[in-house]
Amino acid sequence: MVFYAFFLFIIVERLSELVIAKKNEHWLKEKGAKEFGKDHYKYIVLLHVLFLLSFWLEATLQGAEISPFWPVILCGFFITQLLRVWTILSLGRFWNTKILVLPNAKVVAKGPYRWLRHPNYVIVAFEFVLIPLLFQAYWTAVIFSLLNIIVLSVRISVEEQALCIMTNYKSEFHQRNRFFPVRPIK
Repeated sequence: MVFYAFFLFIIVERLSELVIAKKNEHWLKEKGAKEFGKDHYKYIVLLHVLFLLSFWLEATLQGAEISPFWPVILCGFFITQLLRVWTILSLGRFWNTKILVLPNAKVVAKGPYRWLRHPNYVIVAFEFVLIPLLFQAYWTAVIFSLLNIIVLSVRISVEEQALCIMTNYKSEFHQRNRFFPVRPIK
């Protein structure tokens, strides 16, 4: 029963995010935003769908038993969810699942973006480990973490190029680390 409630929570959360992303996409495109990375976006969607299917299958085939370390893993999961909300709220209408860049916009440098260039990708990376580990779906954690690294290596490159061309991204973030929380080098 716990597994099904947890899985339902993740599905509802992801669907809610897609609704937010669609509203933001409409607003951004009305303002003149350009979309980048259309070619690889389908692979990101596929990765996330297959991740959820793999998690479901692996966990249920093993009896959907919660990990003996569930208090620590669940705490980590809740922290990632708080960070996810903080990230989405910090970006506001600029948050999206697609790469949509508004020409000449100033990049968001508040919230977690004060320390990291890509906090949302860090959160997803942690989720790809924590979600399956909570129900001992070890293969899902390993395989999809590796696949996520491959997909993000393309995604981040495209996103950063688009932001450098169309916004003040380069001047704002050129000295900041991509994934580790450190202050900019002075």
